[in-house]
Amino acid sequence: MRLCVDFFRQDVLVVARSLLGKVLVRCFSDGRVERFLIVETEAYRGEEDDACHASKGRTARTEVMYHEGGVVYVYLIYGMYWMLNIVTGQKDEPQAVLIRGVKNISGPGRVGKVLHLDKSFYGESIVNSSRLWIEDTQEIEDGTVCRTERIGIEYATDEWRNKKWRFEWLLT
Repeated sequence: MRLCVDFFRQDVLVVARSLLGKVLVRCFSDGRVERFLIVETEAYRGEEDDACHASKGRTARTEVMYHEGGVVYVYLIYGMYWMLNIVTGQKDEPQAVLIRGVKNISGPGRVGKVLHLDKSFYGESIVNSSRLWIEDTQEIEDGTVCRTERIGIEYATDEWRNKKWRFEWLLT
């Protein structure tokens, strides 16, 4: 069952933690459908979070982060990796969850590559998309959830760099 829009309109920290164990579904252009268990996420909250892209204010790049939760925010890094983020929360309160890892695929760049993401996903509804969505799962796998500092944000101040806003589900 697909997650509904209300799931994504919650606070980013709630959504980042709650996405662990959910299933990311990708329907590729050739009709193939693959499912990926989400095992690692990171939360980014608003203009006050200097690790968040919205810390620079509303720009063409961050515009979608100011929408209501439930849309995709993708961006390119190193000219080759599309990063998958899901916008959360309410309109004009920019926040998003970065999907850092799925079962057997670690690293947000690798996730984007396996999903064949590109700029066309920017702003797409994660609730109504025919290409990419998230489902709840009935299967429970044993594991432990770890909460640690976010990765790759050396440019942020200590206050924001040290927040334990990275969630990882360590499967046993």
